[in-house]
Amino acid sequence: MGGVVFVSSLRSTERSIHRKCRRTDERLIAELKVEMDFSEAYTDRCSSVGHAARKGDIKSLRKLIKKGCSVDVPDNRGWMPIHEAAFSKSSECLRLLIHTAPSRVYIKSKTFESETALHLAAKAGSTSCAKLLLQAGADPNDVTNEEITPLFLAVEHGHQDVVELLLKSKANINGSHSCSGWNPLHQASLMELTDIIKLLLDNGADKECEDDFGITPLFIAAQYGKEESLRMFILHGANVNCQAKDKATPLFIAAQEGHDKCAELLLSKGADPNLYCNDESWQLPIHAAAQMGRRKILGLLLPVTDQICDTGKDKVSPVYSAVYGGQKECLEILLMKGYSPEAQICLLFRCRTPMCMVFQRRNFGMAQLLLKYGFRLSSVYLQNCLEVGNLVLFRYFLNQRCPLPSGDELAAFKLHSSKSQHDHREWLPYLLLAGFNPLNLLDNVWICSVNDDTLNFTLEFTNWKRLSPDVKQILSTHTESSTWIPQKHFASIPTLMHLCRLEIRSLLKSEHLRSKDLICQLPIPSCLQDFLLYSEVLQMYGITLKDDCQEDETEQNTHPSE
Repeated sequence: MGGVVFVSSLRSTERSIHRKCRRTDERLIAELKVEMDFSEAYTDRCSSVGHAARKGDIKSLRKLIKKGCSVDVPDNRGWMPIHEAAFSKSSECLRLLIHTAPSRVYIKSKTFESETALHLAAKAGSTSCAKLLLQAGADPNDVTNEEITPLFLAVEHGHQDVVELLLKSKANINGSHSCSGWNPLHQASLMELTDIIKLLLDNGADKECEDDFGITPLFIAAQYGKEESLRMFILHGANVNCQAKDKATPLFIAAQEGHDKCAELLLSKGADPNLYCNDESWQLPIHAAAQMGRRKILGLLLPVTDQICDTGKDKVSPVYSAVYGGQKECLEILLMKGYSPEAQICLLFRCRTPMCMVFQRRNFGMAQLLLKYGFRLSSVYLQNCLEVGNLVLFRYFLNQRCPLPSGDELAAFKLHSSKSQHDHREWLPYLLLAGFNPLNLLDNVWICSVNDDTLNFTLEFTNWKRLSPDVKQILSTHTESSTWIPQKHFASIPTLMHLCRLEIRSLLKSEHLRSKDLICQLPIPSCLQDFLLYSEVLQMYGITLKDDCQEDETEQNTHPSE
């Protein structure tokens, strides 16, 4: 593709990054702990009060406090005894610490990650600890360094009772609850917590809330294949045709990710398969399904997608998408349903035809399918075969009656043929036997650029004594200025048999020469048939023709695109 990438191929990566970014600091700390064992430092620096709170040892905690031990000494994470008690679900210890607190500020004290005791109680799922903290004045809407609220943590860890408690305590249900703009409804959708989804919606959560990328909770359900979440949002009237900031729809993302049931549910509930999913107004869910190989979803989309995208001006056929993604089965499904193998010129991706994309992406296994459903070859594709070095496909195209290079295409073909001279045994005999006029190659540039073997073999298909004066002069000069040694018989007049061979072959059309069948049907001895097929020349040059024009053979030299 020359550096151009389909938009749909980036969707899933883009969708997942924003959800994970808020956990970056936490992961980095975890990695550091693996590299540097803090367990010993933690034990040494944790106060005896904090240790008792962590263990839920109320008796030891009372004794320590009575002895005058401080309740606000942090450890190396910034955790104080109140944090230990909340995270360990030690409600008795927590009550004692709150009662003993030197001031009300103690309730709101934060760890180095800015987590309050309420955050830790919500994360641990301790309803009793959360209730004690809220009664003591903890802020239900306080945020961590990553802008995470206690409500978000309660949802993230699936603690429905804590969610209910926080909602009753006037926790903000809408707005951002993390640095990526996600809120509890997004998280509940991702985790398919349908009871919590219903609880949030019943308490006023905005079903159309968007994160920083314009993504709604329903979109999240479609992206990650959370069918029950999706069903819940649809039941509550969420918009099935919502679009993210990059125009992607829930149906598009479900098609890309291969979530069959979600795509089917969306279509049954009014999702529009013809809503364009990018700013250039060409990309539809059918393109995502074709590119990513989602056969079942493609089958669902075909009857309901407007086929104007197939050959419409300024559109892009999903045939291109299937070829781009190397999805052979999806390509055949599209072609069987009437999509054109030639499609439209696709300036957006610098392709004249889908066959052009076959070469750009090196998905050569698609070539025979396009031909099977009516793609018309031009000689430029023979040039492309030489350019990429796929000589099996070169021979296959010749066998499929590909027009021979001529006119304006001849100069480019000669350039690439001279670059492929070292492999000339793999393509030149087939080209000449197919009726290509060797005189089209014999100019100064070509003669001087090919090796001796290539030049001599080409001259075997001419009347070397009747070449034009210009060609004779070029060959004479080439003989003097190079190490080229012509075959000895080139100094003699060609035999009558050779002249007859040239004449007979000139009377046959090129399509008759593509295989040996017609010549083998001529009413002449088999030895003369072999002579017309240049068998003695091939033997002299040690060339054995390959019969490798079968469909599966054209896939050799196929490399997955980066």
